[in-house]
Amino acid sequence: MKNEIKPFDMQKKPIKERWFLTPIKWALALPVTFMRGLKVNRVQMEGLKPPYLLLCTHHGFIDFKVQTRAIFPHTATYVVAIDGFIGREWLLRNVGGIGKRKFTPQDRVLFKNIKYSLDELKVITTIYAESAYSIAGTTSRLPDSLFKVIKVLNYPVVVLNMHGNFLTQPNYSMPKPRKIKLEADLTQVITKKDLETITFDEIKERVTKAFHYDEWQYQLDHQIQIKDPNRAKSLNKILYTCETCLKEHEMMGEGKKITCQSCGITHELDHFGQLHKINGETKYNHVPNWYEMQRNIVHQNLLNGNYFFESDVYIDSLRNAKGFRHVGIGKLTHDINGIHLTFNSMDETIDITRETKSLYTIHIEFDYKKTDKIKSDGIVISTESDTFYCYPIDKKDVVVKFRFAVEEAYQITMSKA
Repeated sequence: MKNEIKPFDMQKKPIKERWFLTPIKWALALPVTFMRGLKVNRVQMEGLKPPYLLLCTHHGFIDFKVQTRAIFPHTATYVVAIDGFIGREWLLRNVGGIGKRKFTPQDRVLFKNIKYSLDELKVITTIYAESAYSIAGTTSRLPDSLFKVIKVLNYPVVVLNMHGNFLTQPNYSMPKPRKIKLEADLTQVITKKDLETITFDEIKERVTKAFHYDEWQYQLDHQIQIKDPNRAKSLNKILYTCETCLKEHEMMGEGKKITCQSCGITHELDHFGQLHKINGETKYNHVPNWYEMQRNIVHQNLLNGNYFFESDVYIDSLRNAKGFRHVGIGKLTHDINGIHLTFNSMDETIDITRETKSLYTIHIEFDYKKTDKIKSDGIVISTESDTFYCYPIDKKDVVVKFRFAVEEAYQITMSKA
């Protein structure tokens, strides 16, 4: 795309949080987390002082308030995606924000800024390693590059695994925030001494284990009742395949029920987050099991050569933090070889290809605002200098399947490498 619009400055080095903003941040975070009964379980944290690398799970906006409380009274820098800077770049820069685009082929500049934060600013440096809000209340895949970076940086690693945040406001439906008690595990998983001998595989094992969460299981184990009468609203966005007839994109989540509009099978979501089939024997009472069943279908379709995605899409460009710019309608395709996006902008044909091996996952959005104020589910594709929000036209509940396909195509491709 022509360079008439200046891209976001990824090169800009992070700064320490401005002293006058710190009490404001505490005032916003501490009362809320106290009222929500936040309990922080500190494991192997005794004696640890900044700088260190803090890896956080990511469920919703309240995560930042939980993190502020968990590391209090210390401050930090934060890796933040460019959409987080929209309309507030000055603020985020001055509380230690480090800009990035999600899932770009190379992140050399990001690595340098993280290293600068640790080496020169000597503060806690935060990465929300899943890079987006949890899709279904379970851990998203972490890239191998993260574990390589940990080894090279040579700093202690702490994981903040949060619980109750997803239940407060699931990303797929975004209800009014529920007043659920919060809990978090703050665990030093790699000490400075460990770094002298620890291997890549050991780093991967420790971080992956510490990052594991299942919010639906947490709800059941802690007998957390969610009596919201619309608790199944939009559940079809993540459970898009009927578990009985296997028809796709025919599910409808309304009230406390999710129903297949093709075969009529209905499930009810109870107060503890468990599904019960109303007209038959329940096969999947645990939402993540149904969710992963769909992933397995996509995996098999990729192996059998039966997967192909094609759609016309509305496209918005997010070149910098000033906001979105609608660039028109294009075509998005995806198969086991990768993603292909084409469109015309300012008399120029834009042709973007992302090979499968360059993309271990992809960012998706639910009911996201487009520039014309219409809400829609989107697929987000970034280059080094631009980010394109692609909204499939006349297709229902396809973005989760698209994400599955990107992740499974990557796994299949890399297993053959």
